Amino acid sequence: MMNNNVFKIFVYGSLRSGFKHPAYEYISKYFTLIGDARVKGKLYDMGSYPAAIPTDEPSFIIGELYQQRNHDEFSWAMEQLDDYEGINPDDGEQPLYIRATTTVYITDNETATAWIYWFNGDVNDQPVIASGDVLQFIHQKSKL
Repeated sequence: MMNNNVFKIFVYGSLRSGFKHPAYEYISKYFTLIGDARVKGKLYDMGSYPAAIPTDEPSFIIGELYQQRNHDEFSWAMEQLDDYEGINPDDGEQPLYIRATTTVYITDNETATAWIYWFNGDVNDQPVIASGDVLQFIHQKSKL
């Protein structure tokens, strides 16, 4: 179900501002940072990328919430991000991520609805990123 009235996106990995990934330039061109936020879910370390899985448990993923600047460009902007996140794989392949709307917690009593990319694969036997914060996790890993 495509919810075409949602013009916000929640990012938790390489699209975050602190990650310094080239893809962030794209985000910053079409989206405005609202601020730090979190969603209910668990993060797993898949080696070269994080995997977010939704959960009903009191477990949160730390990230950033963005607002689309120009609603007329939304479909095009999201298509580019869908490509980046592997939403549209080659025929016969399963998409690596699926895009869905979720509740984003901006503060303890303020929420928003935003798009998120949930991992669409198997996380069995993968280590959980307990902090829910990919940047913090990578920083700690680099100190080892």
